[in-house]
Order: sequence, then structure tokens, then C-alpha cells
Amino acid sequence: MPRLIWYLVLFLAACQPAGGNKVLAETFSQPPMANPANADSTSPPSYSKLEYEKVESVDAAPGTKSVLLNSRGTRLYAMNLEGMSVYEFDRASRKLIREFKFSPTRGTGWDYVRNRPIPSYQEKPVEACLSHDDRILWVSLHNAGGIVPIPLDATPSNKKPDHPAKKLTVTYAAGGRVDSFFVPLIKTGKTPKVIARTADSKHLLVSNWHSYNVSVLELDVEKYPYARVIGTIPVSSIPRGIAVDDRTGKSYVAIMGGASVAVILNSVWMKEKDLAVASNPRHIVTDSSGRLYVSFNNLARVACIDPQTGKTLFSASTNAQPRTIMLSKNQKFLFVTCYSADRVDVFQINPGSFSKIASLPCKGHPVGVDIFEDQNRLEAWVCSYSNGSISVYSFKKK
Repeated sequence: MPRLIWYLVLFLAACQPAGGNKVLAETFSQPPMANPANADSTSPPSYSKLEYEKVESVDAAPGTKSVLLNSRGTRLYAMNLEGMSVYEFDRASRKLIREFKFSPTRGTGWDYVRNRPIPSYQEKPVEACLSHDDRILWVSLHNAGGIVPIPLDATPSNKKPDHPAKKLTVTYAAGGRVDSFFVPLIKTGKTPKVIARTADSKHLLVSNWHSYNVSVLELDVEKYPYARVIGTIPVSSIPRGIAVDDRTGKSYVAIMGGASVAVILNSVWMKEKDLAVASNPRHIVTDSSGRLYVSFNNLARVACIDPQTGKTLFSASTNAQPRTIMLSKNQKFLFVTCYSADRVDVFQINPGSFSKIASLPCKGHPVGVDIFEDQNRLEAWVCSYSNGSISVYSFKKK
């Protein structure tokens, strides 16, 4: 009987009018997938040390800006800004599975060195977020003024809808099959960067670099275009990193163009206050106790910050231009990509201090990082912007 019902769903999908307005809704009403055989469903044992073992190199595309693992650690997504694409890798084999390639349209970009607008293309992926049990990949497009949802479990309609949309061509590495379809563009603000979600996949936050604001989106996979902006929160200057703390009902936004962290009340989606911190905070994460960890790009420092007062509890120097930071699952280690230094710094987190335990070479200006762990090892996946590669650093847990 379940198989018969599934075939009926597919039949009804095929009979719908052109436009693709229902395809994602049907895709995400499926039951969650079972854990794959190579996914570790048990909790990692306690460990207090990491021993570096090796580094592997994986080819990506030009201008890889960020990387993101799914919740089971079976897939990794690389956002290739200059390549105008998203790569999907099998984490275990390090092999490319699919390339999602955007069709380019002319737009206006930004020269961060000369601080001026330049001719460019709209479809340049920056950061991403997974929602709905890893079935939707939300991607910010640097020069398109918004974000797009990419369905990962099915192919939507290839008929262009009335709503603003972007065309994707999907190439499968095995067999060379090619699909194409449109995904809706949800307008947020100028130069969208980081996307973060609430744990229940009901809301997204998007930091808009040149709009000096944060967009709040309500998600509804039953209704095209699957998200709508329900609020815009002004901030004092350029925003970038976002950390959502569902336990306290607050979100924290690093104001990279200033020296503060904006605190947002999730119950009303309004700014509560600004925490004064050191200058140029870029990325921000939170641990289970609510403490904030922040990278300070210009100062070459990382810090642990009190979320109530903004007081620096402890900090440490890093190599030049720390960008993305990531906590290990036991929250005892912090990984930091150092862009212009071409290094990845690894810190052990003590009760009141950081101890640097490794500083690893990483050519090509490392910028994004995500972490996979199983029972015995940890892998730090680090993407480099200028050479379009991903370095996989393996550590043994002790």
C-alpha cells in the first residue's frame, strides 16, 4: 500500500500545470530518509586531544567561498562564487556527485579592494544553509539581491514561473546526465551573505552587507516560492556572521563594518540591543552554554564573549585575517581559517583561555570551514578562494 500511495503522488505531480509551483512542496512532504549505512548514528566518545594525521586535496571550482556538510555528514556542498555553481561531494569518497550551475545574467558586483561597484554577474553563490531535514539548500547570491532554495531530493519543473527565478543546470558526475530547472529568487537585500535558520526550519535570517540590515524569512514548503520576507531589521553597519540560539530565543549578528554584535529577539524579530565588542567582527558561533565565539578579521584575534554584556571572557591572537570559525562537536576545539596568512589555526578551549594546538598551511586563501566527526576521527573541510580547492585535514581523537 505505501508504494501505491507514492506512485499516486508522482502521478498527481506530473498532472499539475506548468510552473513548478507545487514540486518542492511534494518533495518535502516525504518521510525523512533513513540514516545511510556509512553514517555514524552513535554519539562520539569523550575526547580531550586531537592528533593531526594528514591533509588531502579535493578540486572544487574558482572562488570557492564556503562549505557546508549535511547533518549526517554524508554530503558536502561547496559554494563556488566565481564558478557560479554549487558542488555536491560524497564526503567519504571525496568524489563529486553533482554540479549545480547557474545560468549567468549581468549584474553589478563589488570591488572590495578599491571599494567600488564593478560589472559582474548576479549568480555568484556566497554562503548556504540546509533546512527541512537537509532537503533544501538555501544559497545567497552575491549580486542578485536575494537567496534561492535548491531542492536536493527531486527535480522541479523546467518551466519558468511567473515569480523571479534563476535557472540551474545539474550535471551528474556518474553517467553525465544533465537536468535543468528554475528555482525561485527570494529578494532580501543588497549583497546577501550569511544565511542561518531556526532549529524548526520555520525561519531564516539573512545578513545583507550593503543594505545594513538583516532579513527575516518565514518558510512554507507548501506554497511557492517557499519563503517570504516577514521583517527587515536595521543594523548599525555592515552585517555578516549570524548565530541563532534557539534555547534563549535570541540571534546574534556580527557587525563587521563596526565594533558590535546585534542581539535580536526571535519572538518578535526585533533588535533588543547592541553589544559593544572589538572592531571588525566577521563570523560568530555559540556553544551549548550560550557563550559566543567571534573572529575579528582586522585584529587577527578570536574571542569568547559573554552574550549578556559583550564582555570578552578570553581571547587569543590568530594568523592574519581570521574568517570562518567552527566548533568541534564536544565544543573543546575551535577551527579558524586565516585568509591572507594561508593557514588554518586550531585552538583548544580551556575553562578560561585558548591554547593554539596547530597552525596548518593552507594555500589559496582559506575562507570557509566545516567539520565532520565519527567515533575515532575529526575532519576539517576547508575551502580556499583563490585556487578553487578544498583541503581535508584529518585528526585522530585521543
